Amino acid sequence: ERTTLHPHRCINNLITSATLCQFTQSSNRSCDCHCSRDSTMKGAFVLTVLLAAATAYYFYIPLPSTISEPWKLMLLGGVHRGIMNVGHLAESLGICPFSQVLNYALTFDKLSPMSNENLLVTDTTVGGVKAQVCQWTGGAVGELKRGVVFFHGGGWALGSAKKGSYNILCRKMAIDLKAVILSVDYRLAPEAHFPDQFEDAFQASKHFLHPEVLAQYSVDPERVGVSGDSAGGNLAAAVAQQVAMDSSISVKFKVQSLIYPVLQALDFNTPSYQQNHNVPVLSQRLMVWFWLEYLNVDHSFAHSVLTNNHTALDLNRVEPFRAKVDWTALLPPRFRKGYEPVVRAHGTPQIVEEVPGLLDVRAAPLLAEREVLARTPRAYVLTCEHDVLRDDGLMYGRRLEEAGVAVTSDHYEDGFHGCLTFAFWPTAFSVGNRSLTNYIAWLDQNL
Repeated sequence: ERTTLHPHRCINNLITSATLCQFTQSSNRSCDCHCSRDSTMKGAFVLTVLLAAATAYYFYIPLPSTISEPWKLMLLGGVHRGIMNVGHLAESLGICPFSQVLNYALTFDKLSPMSNENLLVTDTTVGGVKAQVCQWTGGAVGELKRGVVFFHGGGWALGSAKKGSYNILCRKMAIDLKAVILSVDYRLAPEAHFPDQFEDAFQASKHFLHPEVLAQYSVDPERVGVSGDSAGGNLAAAVAQQVAMDSSISVKFKVQSLIYPVLQALDFNTPSYQQNHNVPVLSQRLMVWFWLEYLNVDHSFAHSVLTNNHTALDLNRVEPFRAKVDWTALLPPRFRKGYEPVVRAHGTPQIVEEVPGLLDVRAAPLLAEREVLARTPRAYVLTCEHDVLRDDGLMYGRRLEEAGVAVTSDHYEDGFHGCLTFAFWPTAFSVGNRSLTNYIAWLDQNL
């Protein structure tokens, strides 16, 4: 049977088929679009998760719950590690020294001298050394003020009197104490090494202590103190000893206030080093790096120093100094925490032979003789539980007390290295505010 094809019916069928085909193709394209968007969203989600995990892995380090604001410290520590990694990369590529990168990153907030109605801030030189003077201008005409010579921290390689936190600290000290604060800008590694930093600190102090210079700033010669934090605490302690023993200096310091000072390089395995070896912002390895740089030691000796090979029992030159860093006798039991001394039978003699600064009291004030310590002024020693340098400060306080010096020990169970300079925005910690308040209060009461 033959089927008759009508033209109108054929046209209608073609239109219907075309419409169906177009709809099908459109649906397929729409499906492809949805699938593409889903894939993009899934990829973005996976990437976000991976980045979050990597960030958490980078920033997270286990910290004790007793430390002040641990998550904030983790973030701060991550930033510091990032800066140090850039520094190591720059040095390995021959672009610039490691310390130069750190110093640039940490001193980008330098401030120009800013005075106001109660404060005069000026850049100057004292004894040929650069410094910044923060001078309270209130009070009656001719009224004598207190004076403080201050040394900033930074491992003898970083920092500045003009750096934001130190600038703010010295300005606050000048106003709160109604005093004159001389903040010394001593030379830094790697351009300068021991004894350059000490000599700058001592010469600036000696010049400032001249009666005519004190008179120029209206400073009472009976009320002058010396202070510093970390490496600056090292310089303050060493300068206090030197000034006390120098008969040519008629004006002596009334007080020494040391903020988590670094005081010895013979034992890098005290309980505080073992306990806090990886706590921000000062790790055991970084402190060793600072010491090697300060004393101009080849960094290939880092492992030997970290393991106390430079103070092994067969090194006779170290023997007279062992008792002065014997933490088993100098630390209270609660700070020993069950840790064992790291003592080697055989060591690396060339380190001590090539680096006499290791046994020089100008570099390591904890090694001073009792007779020297006895002549130094009343002391304030601030220490932090979660700081590799905790035991340096505690041992020094004990030795000062044994020598007959009055010592105020101010210990912070939730503190960490550098906390006092983290009392200001944007890195303000609660322990920073407390330690700063107590530090200035002690100076106010004793200076």
